[in-house]
Amino acid sequence: MTSQIFPSDVQQSLDLVGIFVFALSGGLLAVRKNMDIFGICVLAEVTALGGGVMRDLVIGATPVAAFTNLGYFVTPLVAALVVFFLHPEVERINRAVQTLDALGLGLFCVTGTAKAHDFGLGAVAAVALGMVTAAGGGVMRDVLAGEIPSLLRWDREIYAVPALVGAALVAVLIALDGLTAATGTAAALTAFGLRMLALKYGWRAPRAWRRNGSRTSEE
Repeated sequence: MTSQIFPSDVQQSLDLVGIFVFALSGGLLAVRKNMDIFGICVLAEVTALGGGVMRDLVIGATPVAAFTNLGYFVTPLVAALVVFFLHPEVERINRAVQTLDALGLGLFCVTGTAKAHDFGLGAVAAVALGMVTAAGGGVMRDVLAGEIPSLLRWDREIYAVPALVGAALVAVLIALDGLTAATGTAAALTAFGLRMLALKYGWRAPRAWRRNGSRTSEE
């Protein structure tokens, strides 16, 4: 299978690390919104697993992996408890959390695209689902928290674009029959690097232009 890019034990470990970090970001937002322990757990689960669940439902991979692998379901709950008891400390290492989040973004856009291809989707649809796998949970988190999804906001650094680039690279590699552990890692690191550069330099997606050539004013 194309989606089995890495050895199964390595893949499992990488998935759990990515899920844990995504769950931390969901839990932290819940704390900022003054939610209780249940809300923290819900946002942690949704952020960590939402993108993969959406992908699996679209491609018909049911029951979805999030509910057939106990580790996938329990890991966000562990992250939620960490945030519940230690959220000030987690906030203080936010830069490290963002770095690990960018790594998770790179990993999941690669594996999500490959899995979509395995289920018969074409390149464009597989790339779209690769992005959904990586960023969909964050969208669901923001909606549940009553916010405009961060990847749709101009005042936030680009998030979906790095995932799209990584997913597109995977689609090209699949078409060229060149997707291996090494090239898959390179695609993931490309997405990771773009996200980190966006954080460092404040890269944002362009907004609409007025007829006179100036950008629309900030709200």
